[in-house]
Amino acid sequence: MTIAPERLSGSTPQPRSRAALASEHIADAARTGRDVAGRSVSGRDVSIDAVRAMLLVAVVALHAMMVGVSVGAGGPVLANALEQQAWFAPVSWIVQVMPLFFVIGGFASISQWRGLRARGVSPASYVRGRIDRLVRPALALVVVVGGALLALAALGMPAELVATAGFRIGQPLWFLGVYILCSALVPLMVAAHERAKVATPVLLLAAVVAVDVARLSSGIGAIGFLNLLFVWLLVQQLGFWLADGHVDAIAPRARVGVIITALAALIALTAGPYPADMFVNLNPPTLCLVLLGAAQLMLFSLLRGRISALAERPRARRAIDELGKRGMTVYIWHMPVLIILAAALLILNATTGLALPEPLSAEWWSSRALWLLIVGLAVTPVVSLFARFERGRRPVSGAALPTPRSVALDTVLGAGGVAVVLIAGFGPLPASAALTMLLVALLGSGRVGAALRRAVPSVRTTTTSSTRMTGARPAGDAAAVAAS
Repeated sequence: MTIAPERLSGSTPQPRSRAALASEHIADAARTGRDVAGRSVSGRDVSIDAVRAMLLVAVVALHAMMVGVSVGAGGPVLANALEQQAWFAPVSWIVQVMPLFFVIGGFASISQWRGLRARGVSPASYVRGRIDRLVRPALALVVVVGGALLALAALGMPAELVATAGFRIGQPLWFLGVYILCSALVPLMVAAHERAKVATPVLLLAAVVAVDVARLSSGIGAIGFLNLLFVWLLVQQLGFWLADGHVDAIAPRARVGVIITALAALIALTAGPYPADMFVNLNPPTLCLVLLGAAQLMLFSLLRGRISALAERPRARRAIDELGKRGMTVYIWHMPVLIILAAALLILNATTGLALPEPLSAEWWSSRALWLLIVGLAVTPVVSLFARFERGRRPVSGAALPTPRSVALDTVLGAGGVAVVLIAGFGPLPASAALTMLLVALLGSGRVGAALRRAVPSVRTTTTSSTRMTGARPAGDAAAVAAS
């Protein structure tokens, strides 16, 4: 039996529109889901949640280890301590976790989309929900970081340091821009997966190889950035196979065989035209990341049962849950925290004489455990402060159903806004452009356009009346007027 709440006197329940129902489905999924997909829709898979949390911690720790702060002959130096280190190349095969991130994202995305689709949610509404969830934290970042860097420049901080800080903060945002695009294509890619499970990844693999061949043979590096889409869509597609149980159905020995084969192919490729450093292979993405992703997928599937058993422990489960609710916030905000901590070290060096060990020296390595602890303590309150933007809820009253055209534009604006600060930094002009694009993407280009049309009805009326009174033709017919 269901007990209905009492109605107010004289009130009549109003039927909710399809738009409101669909928006509520999306809002519910975003509110109870993870950073990559809705938990309440897909159901809890503790191994997926646990690995996603571990990968996020690994990314923060790795970026913290890359922070190299020192004072050289020309003044303060902020650099990537691990960049161009020959010994780091083999290590990168272990710590480059982005392929597995996209595999896990594919698993969660197909589960969420299928659940929402079964509840009558349209593809456009699904994409609209993903844009809401992904753009909110980026919008807050652009506002805060752009304003802070502008203030520091006004206070006299050297322009080179301000530019370096903006570049470092923007580096991790490539993931958000690409993930917005991949999320927007989930309904289309799921349909392709359901119709052609084998042909779809084969075609994507062919596209990846074609782009790599074109880039390597022509020497035009820009061609490789086409693989920002092909590589990550292909790896996401592997997550679809995992969600459908196809990977776990493979015999354990065969999965080990895939791992060995993928690593052997990587060795052959990196002995040839590809760099051995998997972070160099990230920019632009290459076939090497696909092979690494396949090996990581098989390893995860082999360890999945053990991971689940460990993650089911109460303390581990609580930590995984809390981190999952704030995943995108952690990813976006840990880099500004690292920059602030690096600046604090330079200030302490200048004011108190605090020694800054040379990056990669014995003293530097011995201080890394304390450094990682400080980073963790500093990131926690910042994430607590800004997590509200990730969990924000889109108002649904009176909202119109999003259309494929509007969400396509919103997707381009969301990814484009991220790309602007990633490429041009957080200067006043690029930050303003990025802020505008992200804001329109969040509000919805359809809603913004409708609001603008409502705001200028008198202009349209006046223009129409004038045209009728004078017999003038619209501007679009100027050529015809001239010809007559």
